[in-house]
Amino acid sequence: MDAARTFALGVDIGGTKVAAGLVDAEGRILFQTRVAMPARGGAAEGLGAVQSAIEGVFAARPEARASLTGIGICAPGPLDPVTGVILNPPNVPCWRNFPLAAEVQRIFGLSSRVDNDGNAAALAESIWGAGVGYGNVFYATLGTGIGTGIVFDRKIYHGRTGSAAEGGHLTIDYRGPQCGCGKRGCIEALCSGPAIARRAQERLIESPDADSKMFALAGGKVNGVNAEIVAEAFRQGDPLACEVLRETADFLAIWAGNVIDLLEPDVFIFGGGVAQLMSGFFGRLREQLANWCVNKRFAEIPMVLAKYGSDAGIAGAAALCRI
Repeated sequence: MDAARTFALGVDIGGTKVAAGLVDAEGRILFQTRVAMPARGGAAEGLGAVQSAIEGVFAARPEARASLTGIGICAPGPLDPVTGVILNPPNVPCWRNFPLAAEVQRIFGLSSRVDNDGNAAALAESIWGAGVGYGNVFYATLGTGIGTGIVFDRKIYHGRTGSAAEGGHLTIDYRGPQCGCGKRGCIEALCSGPAIARRAQERLIESPDADSKMFALAGGKVNGVNAEIVAEAFRQGDPLACEVLRETADFLAIWAGNVIDLLEPDVFIFGGGVAQLMSGFFGRLREQLANWCVNKRFAEIPMVLAKYGSDAGIAGAAALCRI
């Protein structure tokens, strides 16, 4: 079969939706659809949603089925990428020790692979996106949480049991805020969207006379401030919002310095909505790295934005079928 004329089907499973898309050999998403995910229903209901999303792609593009290399699936962890079993994801409680890859393969008769979203997105960026031309890639998605992936020469680094690359849960302050994982001072607890919002709210409470634009944008309610409001206030020149984001860049520099000293990747790729916001602070992040890297050649490592945005899950899932 001509590899250039083959397709992969990527399935991105989240706590509220299942998105499925047809992806060509160059990483272009040709068609996609989505259905609701009954994450708190039964295991069969969850599988039914996945089946419905996949069938939606086949219904729209029936001619592609004969040329499919397989079905790739991004699913919430913890999971086992070797067996394709979903273990006990907090965001999708309908599945416990559920053999998702085997079930999808049984239904559709196509080779199926499962991995977590950070790993899969890192792979997509490596073979089609901002990581093309680099051997060793470190990818981080900054959003509601922080997920990461490590790719060495187009191969995902899974670790011994498949649980490696949980970079969002590296602690940089053991006295810091408690993370959802239970640890304190994880980078996710300091630099995710909700963490940025929390620090902005704290600043507003500490400085009630600051006349910050964040107050007005949140309708005068401190607890209404979210990361999007911080971003908009920053764009409008609000000093307090700028201070919050500058501190976020400083936290990221400490974290990135640890990653660089441990892995020394060829490129550092940032994806996710918060990454778009923080790209304006990449200069400060680089300046601060001088204080947090033993490796003094850190400046040679590019820090770039990911190619795939909200479609990273579909592209990443499809990439699993290309290795």
